[in-house]
Amino acid sequence: MCPSPLGTGLTSKLAYCDVLTGRDPKAGIIIKLPARRGPLTLKFNLHNRHTYSEEEVRMKRAYSSYTASIGVLTLDNTLLTRAGVAGEFRKLEDLVERIGGGAGPGGVKAVGPVGSEAIALEIDAGVTEVSLLGEKLTVVRSDGVPANYAAPGRPIAVISNVTVEYVPAPRPAPRRR
Repeated sequence: MCPSPLGTGLTSKLAYCDVLTGRDPKAGIIIKLPARRGPLTLKFNLHNRHTYSEEEVRMKRAYSSYTASIGVLTLDNTLLTRAGVAGEFRKLEDLVERIGGGAGPGGVKAVGPVGSEAIALEIDAGVTEVSLLGEKLTVVRSDGVPANYAAPGRPIAVISNVTVEYVPAPRPAPRRR
C-alpha cells in the first residue's frame, strides 16, 4: 500500500513510490506479507529522489549528492532494520529512469529516481506486515553546503520492484465426511 505514489517508469513500467519521513509506521509504505511456513525474503530497490532541471544541466550546475536512510518496522513500531542509498546527479543519464504522468515535455515528471540500492531482508514467520518509513536525507548541492531533512511527511527516497520470496503455508487438510 503506497500512500504517496510517484508514478510509473516510462521504460521499465515499474511502479515507483515515495518514502515519506515520519514516526508512525501506519503512515509509511505498508507491505502485507503472505501466509507462509518459515521466514520470507523481502526485496526492493531503494533510490534517491531528484528534482530534474534542464536549465541546471545546460548551465553545468546540476550537481546533487544524496544520502537517504529508511527504517523497516513492524506496525507496533519495532525496528527490524535500516536501509540506505547514496547517489549523485550531474546529467540526465544519472536518472534511473523518467517517470510518466507529469506536465513536462513528453508527459514526464520533473522528479525521478537517482541511484539504486538492492535491499533484501529476511523477515520472521510471525510478522504479517511491515512499514517502510523515511528517517533522514542529506543533500549536498553544487555550493558544497550539506542540508539535512527529517520533517515528518517529507518524501526523501523512492522504492520500486517490491517482491517477496517464501514457502507457502501448508493447505488445510480436507475435511472427512
